[in-house]
Amino acid sequence: MTKFDKVKIEILKDETLSKNWYHLRNITYNYTNSRGETKVIRREAYDRGNGATILLFDPRRQTVVLVRQFRMPAHVNGHDGWLLEAPAGLLDDDNPAEAIRREVTEETGYVVRDVRFLFKSFMSPGSVTEIIHFFAAIVESSDRVEEGGGAAHEDEDIEVVEIPLDDAMKMVETGEICDGKTIMLLQWAALNRASLTA
Repeated sequence: MTKFDKVKIEILKDETLSKNWYHLRNITYNYTNSRGETKVIRREAYDRGNGATILLFDPRRQTVVLVRQFRMPAHVNGHDGWLLEAPAGLLDDDNPAEAIRREVTEETGYVVRDVRFLFKSFMSPGSVTEIIHFFAAIVESSDRVEEGGGAAHEDEDIEVVEIPLDDAMKMVETGEICDGKTIMLLQWAALNRASLTA
């Protein structure tokens, strides 16, 4: 038993503030805390659906396949906006493994057969509902059957970048790679390199 076993949450109101691209909600709820005190709290939650991401690793060349694209939220927060990231995308009603296979081909041109589920994670649970499913897959040069570059109908403009894993880890330290999901996958790869080359 923990102190939070006594906590009670009762949603009083769930208002839509915006339903433009995704769903921004303002939720009002009663929160009875661990001391038995009840307060009315309001929080905004951004609901964009759940997603998937993947580490593509070529064991022969010891490289990872990343994508570079412009991200407006990063840009308005003082970054130039051009982020190096692991391929990723929303599930769009597919199961996570199917969704990540689709996204890999759209973004990188690679076709992956065997995807290995690693873990799932909330990335910003204080404001965003999204859960990301993390995968890894072994690739080789011959698996790149298309150019990639993203889906034109989604206005994606993506560069495919292949980097030695060791260099990518150094880029995390220098801040050249600063995307959370990508850092998590690269750290997983560094810790589990033997299982990727077996």
